[in-house]
Amino acid sequence: MLPSQTISLTIPRNWVDLYETIWKPSWFPKWASGLSKAELEQDGSYWKGVGPEGAIKIRFTDHNPYGVMDHYVDTGFGKEIFVPMRVVGNEEGANVLITLFRQPFTSDEKFAQDVATVQRDLETLRDLLTT
Repeated sequence: MLPSQTISLTIPRNWVDLYETIWKPSWFPKWASGLSKAELEQDGSYWKGVGPEGAIKIRFTDHNPYGVMDHYVDTGFGKEIFVPMRVVGNEEGANVLITLFRQPFTSDEKFAQDVATVQRDLETLRDLLTT
């Protein structure tokens, strides 16, 4: 069992509207710095991009009515990394939640950096949607 941490941020926007705005893979490079530094390019059921450590391939869950935005990241160094993501209604607003699983051989310092990066990315998403 891998240790995990869920990072959550409230965005003052209806959850369905929020989900419908951000679920498309092409939207992720606008805010998710760990997924790609440039536009993602579709290749069959995968999307290709350039992550912080080089080329990556990403699989996204299909569009759905539940706010599920899970994705699977293949960095080319072994198995895919599962990243659960949800948009959840919170009265008139929404919470966006991303769970990080600490991968084997990841130091405490590196995992803390990953959590901080996701927190900043969620803040970037909020800023994009509320300014």
